[in-house]
Amino acid sequence: MKLTRRTGALAICLVLVTATAGLLGSHVFTTSRAPAGLRCPQEPGVALGCYEQHYRSLVDRQGVAADFADLKAQYATDAEMQRLCHAITHAIGQAAARKYSGIAEAFRHGDNACGSGYYHGVLQGVALTLGRTKLLSDLDAVCAGVPGRERRSLDYFNCVHGLGHAIMAVTDDDLFEALRDCDGLTGSMEQNACGNGVFMENLIVDGAHGGHYSKYLKPSEPLYPCSVVGEKYKTECFDMQTSYALGVVGGDFAKVFALCAAVGAPYRVACYQSLGRDAATISLNQVPGTVARCALGTDREQQANCVIGAVLDFVYYYHSDGQAKQLCAAVDAALQDVCRSTTAKVVGLF
Repeated sequence: MKLTRRTGALAICLVLVTATAGLLGSHVFTTSRAPAGLRCPQEPGVALGCYEQHYRSLVDRQGVAADFADLKAQYATDAEMQRLCHAITHAIGQAAARKYSGIAEAFRHGDNACGSGYYHGVLQGVALTLGRTKLLSDLDAVCAGVPGRERRSLDYFNCVHGLGHAIMAVTDDDLFEALRDCDGLTGSMEQNACGNGVFMENLIVDGAHGGHYSKYLKPSEPLYPCSVVGEKYKTECFDMQTSYALGVVGGDFAKVFALCAAVGAPYRVACYQSLGRDAATISLNQVPGTVARCALGTDREQQANCVIGAVLDFVYYYHSDGQAKQLCAAVDAALQDVCRSTTAKVVGLF
C-alpha cells in the first residue's frame, strides 16, 4: 500500500463524461458561512481565470482562511466551481507561496479541500518564483523543512507530491521531461510521489482548461500514457489514469475494470485501486454507492483492490477512520479484513 490517494478527493464535477471524472469528482462541504455572491462565467476556458483572480486577490487582502471560507460557502451552488475546484485551490496555494516566508509556514495555513490542491499550488508558486534551474539544483532541500519527513507524514507526502505539480509548471507541462526531473530527488518514496504528482497534473491541465489541452492524453487510448512510460513510472501512472478513462467511457465502471484487467501484473493492481478512489469520489464518499461500484469488479482481485482504493480515499477525505469502518462493515465479508487492515495502516500517517 502506497500513500498516493489524495487527502480528500479532488473536486471538479460529477458529470462523468468530463476528463478526470473520478479523480476530480465532486464533494460536499459543510459551512456556516453564507454564499459570497461571486459569479464567474460558466464557459470552459474562461471561468478558471476569473476564479483564480478572485481567490488570489482574497489571499492578499484577507489570508488563506478567508479564501477557503469563501470557496466552501460558494461551492454548493456553483457547478463550474465544483468542476474547477482543485485548479482553484492551486491558485490559492500559489498566492500563499508569495504571502508567507516559506513552504512550512504556508503549509501551516493550509486546507485539504478539493484534494489538497492548496499544497500542490504552494509548491507551484515556489517553483515559479525560483525558476527551473534553481529549483532543480537542490530538490531534496525543497521539502526538508516540512514536519513529519522522518515518518513520511501526509504533509511531507503532499510536499514531495506537490513537487511533481511544480515541475510540470516549470516544464510547460511536458510530462516526460518532468518525470526525468523527479529523478533528481533522493529516495524512492520521494521520486514516486513526485512522479504521481506529474501524472495527476497531466489530468488536471486537460480538465481545467475546457477542451483537450494535454498532449499526453488520448481518448482513443484511455490508459495512455501509462502504456508507454518506463517501468519505473507505470505504477504511479496507473494510480491516476482511471479517472481519465472513466471520462472517456462515460463513467462505465465495468468498462474500466476491463481495461485494467488487460494491464499486465503487477500494474493492474494500481489500476484497480485507482478505480476504487474513483468509486469513492463519484459516490461523494458515501458507503452505498462506493460498495455498489466496487462490486462491478468481476473477480476477487478487482473487488479487493477497488475496496482498498476506496477506503484510502474515505480516510483521507474525512481525515478519520470512522466512515472507513462503516465502509468496511458494508463490503462483502471476504473483503472486510483487507479493508480494515488498509485503514489501520494509513491512519497512522496522520
